[in-house]
Amino acid sequence: MQAESNKKPCVAVIGAGISGAACALQLQSLGFEVQVYEKSRGASGRLSTRRTDTWSADHGAQYFTARDPLFIEEVNRWIELGLVAQWQPKLGVYKEGSWSESLSKDKRFVGIPEMTAPTKHLAKQLSVQYETTICGMEKSTQGWALSSLEHGLLVKQFDMVVLAIPSPQVETLLKNISGQVSNLDKASKIANDSKMKSCWTMMVHFPHQSSFQFDAAFINQEAIAWIARNSTKPKRAGLDYWTVHASPEWSDVNLELAKEDVSAELLACMEKLGFNTLDAQVTMHRWRYASGGLEPMIEYHYSPVDGLGFCGDWLHGGRVEGAWLSGIKLANRINT
Repeated sequence: MQAESNKKPCVAVIGAGISGAACALQLQSLGFEVQVYEKSRGASGRLSTRRTDTWSADHGAQYFTARDPLFIEEVNRWIELGLVAQWQPKLGVYKEGSWSESLSKDKRFVGIPEMTAPTKHLAKQLSVQYETTICGMEKSTQGWALSSLEHGLLVKQFDMVVLAIPSPQVETLLKNISGQVSNLDKASKIANDSKMKSCWTMMVHFPHQSSFQFDAAFINQEAIAWIARNSTKPKRAGLDYWTVHASPEWSDVNLELAKEDVSAELLACMEKLGFNTLDAQVTMHRWRYASGGLEPMIEYHYSPVDGLGFCGDWLHGGRVEGAWLSGIKLANRINT
């Protein structure tokens, strides 16, 4: 969709996770006027860290890898800026009741001093309005008008809109669109066909010294799918905390369980894995839309006639790398 020739195209990006931030910054570098809206208090998305005065723990993506040349180049920039470092944990695998050491040679990267660092770096270069939950979109001959739960109808109108949010939230927004949108059925089908899974996350501190033999581990066929000791990541400070991710299957079944019941189940599983959980200090977080997505992947969606697109890890094979690539590729497509 082309804006008037005497006016820079104006794009609203909904969501300030890594995909939305990457898309917005790329659009900005290509000469577009960009405004980002984010419902949370800060930019993070999947690259999230829970923090207090005495501890912090990465409770979203635990690390990321880089395989695509474009993303490798970006990660190298982040390393040079002191935003990212390689994490080299002693990595275990639990399967059928026994432990082994992982033979994986993947390079794993983490944000420093916390996982939010790369996304925050991108967002600092953008105009982002936080604590603004976009709940309505109207298409007219003048462009797109947006409404938020907190502020009602927003004054600014846009030539194009990018949705950089999980597919169920895309689906909800598309249902609330008013006005004439030519390819709404196709866009809705893409969002509806994406199958996302949830994840219960437990952050836990043990007052005693843990004798667990690995820094992190993949767990198979249990309620828990992943455990990691945050203090083994570069430049972490504060109390020694472990991050525990329940498996997607277990999380989906127990999504509405009370936090106290979830923590009891996961602590019992940790006991089975060899942890002493006596006097554990626990904080819980429920990710409704944590993993999964569209298969086969389509990388991004964009309708030029409507000026409407969406990007995210759920369109590009999951993972942090997929989220970033999806945002960049959508921005480049909008520019063609």
